[in-house]
Amino acid sequence: MYRQARGGRRVPLDDGTAAELTAAALVHTVAEHGAGHVAALSTSSLAGVVGGLGGAVLTEQPSAPEQMLGRGFRGPQGDDWARAAHVMLWGENNRLARSPETPWVIAGRYKGQKVVAIGPHPTRLSDETLVVRPGTDGALAMAMGHVLLKEFYLDRPAFAAHAMERTDLPFLVRLRERGGAFVAGGGLGEPADGLSVYGGEAVEVLLPRFDDGPGVLRRGVPVVRDGEQLATTVFDLLLAVYGVARAGLPGSWPDGYDDRSEPYTPAWQEAFTGVPAARTVKIARELGTTAGRTGGRCVIVPGRLETSHSDTAYRAMLALLVLAGCGDGWVRQGPVNGVPLVPYLCLHACGEDGTNVGRWCWPLADGVLSGRSARSVLLDAVGEGLPMAPSPRVLAIPRPIYPLPPDVELLIGPDDRCDLAPPDARLVADAVAKLAVDRAAPVPVEAEPPRAGGRMRLLLDHPWMHEYGEALPTYRPPGPGLPVKPTQLIPTT
Repeated sequence: MYRQARGGRRVPLDDGTAAELTAAALVHTVAEHGAGHVAALSTSSLAGVVGGLGGAVLTEQPSAPEQMLGRGFRGPQGDDWARAAHVMLWGENNRLARSPETPWVIAGRYKGQKVVAIGPHPTRLSDETLVVRPGTDGALAMAMGHVLLKEFYLDRPAFAAHAMERTDLPFLVRLRERGGAFVAGGGLGEPADGLSVYGGEAVEVLLPRFDDGPGVLRRGVPVVRDGEQLATTVFDLLLAVYGVARAGLPGSWPDGYDDRSEPYTPAWQEAFTGVPAARTVKIARELGTTAGRTGGRCVIVPGRLETSHSDTAYRAMLALLVLAGCGDGWVRQGPVNGVPLVPYLCLHACGEDGTNVGRWCWPLADGVLSGRSARSVLLDAVGEGLPMAPSPRVLAIPRPIYPLPPDVELLIGPDDRCDLAPPDARLVADAVAKLAVDRAAPVPVEAEPPRAGGRMRLLLDHPWMHEYGEALPTYRPPGPGLPVKPTQLIPTT
């Protein structure tokens, strides 16, 4: 009935009646079809009710944090913000102007907290603002990582102990011969004696570059031999990626921070972001210095990024926290066990779209994804553990989201294309509690899973990451991309 009349003028309902209709639809659907067929976007007022029934809570949070920090990472809570010494509001964070977190940011300011806003628009909550061109945040993050590696690892080992104990930087990676040089293969699963194997034999590696079209960087890394097999550490590969030079290594390297021709120097990023190189160096130094003095009390509050490769930009931002020992400094944007919204819609609403995800691989890819469609890759990811739920019959959204899955029988949302305006969540919860006694018992909320492995990762050692040239942090400029990108679908372990 609702689907037949959907799109017409809605009949106004009082809150009590709307709450009863919503509760009845939720309880009936859970009882007849299963809890997974009830869904709500995490920012909907009904997300708590849906989650309490065991339904799908859809989240728009990026997959990158759990890929790099570990499944179930805690992230700062509100009072942690007030104790933080350095906060970066990165991306479109207009939500902070009216969100529950705002008082914590203000409380921190009274304690001398430094707040830096990075994004397309200034904000009144910051001490300093870096206005970046839309879609280029990843370039700025890579240049800041260049400074951290140069000044806080090579010049002085400020975070060496942290890196040895809590990251994958000392772990060995096999190298495969390719075109007269080498490319990074899979991890060997064992650490070297230190962060680097520098001081002996060295070879040239081929690394992905996307800032000037899909291309290849040629830079050297030190290696050790295990029979005929060559290996280097994640740290040595990272220095090569960021262009932090050491004497005696082959390849093309920047001359310093002012070199504009080689990625990823402060001067190089200026042409993309519009942020002066000197300010990039200053902010990176402040982050490293503050993290070192406070034991990692630095926080990044991520916002919406205007780029089809936002996952790549998020990983470049997260690398700053990993390098500076701030593993609990990434503010979570959604529920721990949420279902990712875009894959959910692509699976249930978009059908087969004929895309070829292999088109966006780097030039030296092995062809693992060649000719594959986005949907087929998505189905593989679900099989490997990517959270997913069945097609919804009741769906609550706080803003227009289309296309819709075809089986939605009741759509609760803000405009006339929805069947029902969102009722008061407390009234819905009370009505559900009354109806659910005989029909559907609430499902307890799953406890937050522990962080897997205990080490934060800079190398995401998955075939799809290697195919896209994104196994290590990199920068991909704004431009055409995929709604469902394979590197966004890699489940955490």
